Amino acid sequence: MPTAPPPVRNPPAPPRDSRGAHRRRLLADPDVLHGLAVAAVAMLASGGLVYLVYLAHVWRTARRAPVSAPDGRVVLVFGKHAPGGRPDADFQVRLDRAMALWREGAREFVLLGGGASGQPSEAALARAGLRARGMPADAVLRLEDRSRDTLQNLRNARALLDAEGGGEAAHRVVLLSSRYHLARCLWFARRMGFDARPCAAEAHLPAAPGTAWRLAGEAAYVALVDLGTRWARLIGSRRLLARTQ
Repeated sequence: MPTAPPPVRNPPAPPRDSRGAHRRRLLADPDVLHGLAVAAVAMLASGGLVYLVYLAHVWRTARRAPVSAPDGRVVLVFGKHAPGGRPDADFQVRLDRAMALWREGAREFVLLGGGASGQPSEAALARAGLRARGMPADAVLRLEDRSRDTLQNLRNARALLDAEGGGEAAHRVVLLSSRYHLARCLWFARRMGFDARPCAAEAHLPAAPGTAWRLAGEAAYVALVDLGTRWARLIGSRRLLARTQ
């Protein structure tokens, strides 16, 4: 009598990178270095004016973002690095806003963000935080817990929503994050085909030195990806274009 085959088990998930390891890998990536070089040349050739244009865009997006979500859209809640499993003040404010959106009628949320091996993911921390705030069982909380940056957040969210069907409606989303982060989120989301609307975690843009520093860093990041993408179109590089899709 033939023996039964052994049960099929799913392969173990690959180890999750630490934040530092992920950044080091990016900085060693030739395509990332290519983009950095292009952005640096553009900024230097313009005497810094190109950077100021991006800074104004990031600031304007941060200042004008609404704090509500249109009906019927899935809310993507961006996580934030939480060493030791302890969400910081920015992360907590994002969760407070998610609860406010639920009270206003939002019922579907995708919680974004992975974490290092052996540590809770940002998505899991967000779920625990929302449940602790009183998020009820009828609120749909999907977890995307494998990503380590904004680009991966949105790629994985798109794959998750596409796998569940829904067609074009699945791509109608609200991006919930800190004000300083929204320009980056919108850039990637629209590049990936999302019909995206921003939602700010804070009631208004904080007037603090740390805010200016964060906006300056975000402007540099958005300049890098946007100028790199424009350059990739100019030289016809499908490989470089695919890096942000």
